[in-house]
Amino acid sequence: MSDTPANADCLFARILAEVRAALRGLLPDMPEEIVARVEVTPARDPAHGDMATNAALLAAKPAGRKPVEIARDLAAALAAKPGIARAEPAGPGFVNLTLEPAALQSIVPLVLGRGENFGQSAIGAGRRVNVEYVSANPTGPMHVGHARGAVVGDALANLLERTGHAVTKEYYVNDAGAQVAALAWAAYWRYLQAIGTPVDEETFAALTPTGLQYGGEYLVPVGRKLAEDHGEALAAPGRLPAGPAVWFDVVKAETLTLMMAGIREDLALLGIRHEVFSSEAEVLASGQVDAAIAALEAKGLLYEGVLEPPKGKTPEDWEPRPQTLFRSTQFGDDTDRALRKSDGTNTYFANDIGYHAQKARDADLLIDVLGADHGGYVSRMRAAVQALTDGRTAFEVVLCQIVRIVKGGEPVRMSKRAGTFVTMRELIEEVGRGAVRFTMLTRKADAQMEFDLDMVVAQTRDNPVFYVQYAHARCCSVLRGAREMFGPEITAPESLAAAETALLTSEAELAVLRRIASFPRVVEGAALAREPHRIAYFCGELAGDFHALWNKGREDTALRFLHETDRAASLAKIALVEAVAVTLRAALAILGVEPLEELR
Repeated sequence: MSDTPANADCLFARILAEVRAALRGLLPDMPEEIVARVEVTPARDPAHGDMATNAALLAAKPAGRKPVEIARDLAAALAAKPGIARAEPAGPGFVNLTLEPAALQSIVPLVLGRGENFGQSAIGAGRRVNVEYVSANPTGPMHVGHARGAVVGDALANLLERTGHAVTKEYYVNDAGAQVAALAWAAYWRYLQAIGTPVDEETFAALTPTGLQYGGEYLVPVGRKLAEDHGEALAAPGRLPAGPAVWFDVVKAETLTLMMAGIREDLALLGIRHEVFSSEAEVLASGQVDAAIAALEAKGLLYEGVLEPPKGKTPEDWEPRPQTLFRSTQFGDDTDRALRKSDGTNTYFANDIGYHAQKARDADLLIDVLGADHGGYVSRMRAAVQALTDGRTAFEVVLCQIVRIVKGGEPVRMSKRAGTFVTMRELIEEVGRGAVRFTMLTRKADAQMEFDLDMVVAQTRDNPVFYVQYAHARCCSVLRGAREMFGPEITAPESLAAAETALLTSEAELAVLRRIASFPRVVEGAALAREPHRIAYFCGELAGDFHALWNKGREDTALRFLHETDRAASLAKIALVEAVAVTLRAALAILGVEPLEELR
């Protein structure tokens, strides 16, 4: 194993390489799998230093020595390494590391040289990932629940791209099945209304197979468009309802086109653009489902059987009769799963297998971002993907909990136009794209969240969106002030590159540098854990450190950023401010949030 760090931006990776090299030097026979598990993490208590490593704890058992003894020897070896001021054994076998100020000060030119590419990593190089997210049924406008999954999926895709993965952003259009048929009937009713049918809604509803399921006003424009394009050709004489053979296929296809156009517009408002839109109807028509089932059968993974009666709620794929079952328990599932019902028709799960088989051909990892109600879906689909690809393609799911919108402490009234929910468009128009995206990422995806409209627009430190944007705006204000005081050339790249960062010695300045230094590590950790909310947390922490430095400057003039009589000190501080701004922009880019230069 090479000691060369994989991520040159990451100070933690460089120190980790030193720790591993020192461990090998002390214990040449240490198995590489143990060395690979060694970590260097931020110190929990700043009084204990900058970093800590668990190397001695991991090495103790294979070395047959006490952890504290190895920690003592390892600390002595690390203390001699460049950039490390102190290395001290601690507790049951940790080693605490305090860095030389120069190691932290070197972060500034690194960030300025890398620009907003700072924090990029190659840990995913060569790995193809398909991230499927949103995939809302095209039966109505996007609502706030979709917004959370959309933001989480998009930020996760950005995060994976940032770490070197080749990412495909995909939307699966559920344009087949009973829900789409019900949508066509509802759109046809709006069409009849648009041409002035004498039939009332109750009479028409009685003609439909399942009643009028979609009553929101959002279908009124769809009906008008159908009337504009077709006149009365889709109706019976007298503007009466015609038989489905006259209108159903046309209305379904054109309604789906219009609904998906609206969904794309809503997603664009949120800054989201998928590269691939896959159609469920096309997957079914292409024979991919049958091909996937045949592939599983060829592997001996299908059989005819009767599933045990489920406990609690009965799933849709259970019948007390023989069905075609997939041996998913061989791949970690808790029960085998039905692929074909007793009448020979495919289950929904079978259709999903066909779709995932299509995605798996071009990916090493499939990630589905789904609502929390899909938790039971994970193990069965993971089993299917593993079986179909012989383990070549991995499958993961990120579950997103519901979002509750409140204003004035009360739930927000339902949207009249949507019929049953607050639309995503309404939310964006109320608070703005950046506020929606950042707020949706202030909690872990699988935790329920309350989206407080009052808090999101408040200009207080309790509002994480404002707190972070205010930090970036403050940075921009300092840089504008510097240009006014010293001339525009002071913030030019060549000027900042010449800054004497050794002048950044106060604890408040070093705290900011420590935080910036942690960013590449946070990016890699967030990508590996599939947790983009960690980037939002980092933004808040860096903003907090910067605001603290700003406030200390009010009390201690030496900590102020601009000193008209000391250009060298000012330039060092200006370079630090620019590094903060660059790091915030790099982090916000992952979240899909545009940084603000001024707040009004």
